Amino acid sequence: MSRVQLAINVTDLDKAIAFYSRLFDTAPAKVKPGYANFAIADPPLKLVLFEGREGATLNHLGVEVETAEEVAAAERRLRRAGLETTGVEDTICCYAEKTETWMADPDGARWEWYVKSGDAGQLHKTAAGSQSSCATDDSEPATCCS
Repeated sequence: MSRVQLAINVTDLDKAIAFYSRLFDTAPAKVKPGYANFAIADPPLKLVLFEGREGATLNHLGVEVETAEEVAAAERRLRRAGLETTGVEDTICCYAEKTETWMADPDGARWEWYVKSGDAGQLHKTAAGSQSSCATDDSEPATCCS
């Protein structure tokens, strides 16, 4: 099963958690400082909230899949279709260990294709096995979850 991910910037995480819990009749799957995510069954949606940014704005979109091979297959398909991606990478980001690839739509909306392989204790991205955090360049698709 795969599901679409929607990551939203919010100004008050507690209020947003209360709202989305009622809206989707689902408690968050994970709550960390400045971060929460919901694994919603109906409709199938991964909802991620990031606190401390301009509220009611899109952070990024994504497609969560079940295996790293599905990420690699999506990467191959996207490249064959002429889309520029960041390449498949094992990372620690958004309190999770992940295999992911990123791309941006023509207007700059960031999309992540990923599989979560475990939990982690940090929000900001590092390459798996690395201690340095990522830097983004506005001229390329961002490779950070925040």
